[in-house]
Amino acid sequence: MTPVPGPDAVVAALSDVADPDDARRFARFFKTAPGEYGAGDVFVGVRVPAIRAVAKTFATLSLDDVDTLLDSAVHEYRLAGLLILVEQFARASRTRSRDEQARERIADRYLAAVLRGRVNNWDLVDQSALHILGDWLYDRPRTVVFELGADDDLWRRRVALLTTFGFIRRGDASTTLELAARVLGDRRDLTQKATGWMLREVGKRVDRALLLAFLDAHAADMGATALSYATEHLDTDARAHYRLLRGSRR
Repeated sequence: MTPVPGPDAVVAALSDVADPDDARRFARFFKTAPGEYGAGDVFVGVRVPAIRAVAKTFATLSLDDVDTLLDSAVHEYRLAGLLILVEQFARASRTRSRDEQARERIADRYLAAVLRGRVNNWDLVDQSALHILGDWLYDRPRTVVFELGADDDLWRRRVALLTTFGFIRRGDASTTLELAARVLGDRRDLTQKATGWMLREVGKRVDRALLLAFLDAHAADMGATALSYATEHLDTDARAHYRLLRGSRR
């Protein structure tokens, strides 16, 4: 019998396409120096398209083996594990063969990884949260989204915000708007960008009037980055109006 591939096979496949020059570039790009948001993260130099290809090849990896990848110190190994979970969740969600038990197991593993700090850079969050929790929680209680959003940990809060993208894509802006109002005081750049991005998507994908109402109520208290992202697609006069509102509280 052919042995079932495990995490070592995934690591070997990624090592085959790793580039030390890319590793050095990625370490700078993802801010791995002491005191930066990605401090201590380790890169081997594998680009995202190659990681996606490897993840598809090993999409049947067991959840325990995925956990081994997620617990790695190497960024690309963690991303491969997350993309395998995304692929498994998508397969379990196919309309004709929908498997709710598998979807729940994958969502639970993903959330456990988030809580133990393994989804710990912005690309890891952005490639996974909306595809797993954003789908799984759409028609379920969303308490966990607000719990993650209330956590001061940067990555858990970003997971909460990006999870709501899954709701936005299905026409529901309610959780995004409530969560955005709760995290307005977080001036960290990556929270600011995620908040503004999600608000912009509300205006583009759900209802522009909802975005404008939020801005009318909260622009004065928003950080400059969040406001800039949220108003990016508005006309010049509207952007200027909301900047003035923000300036009025300074």
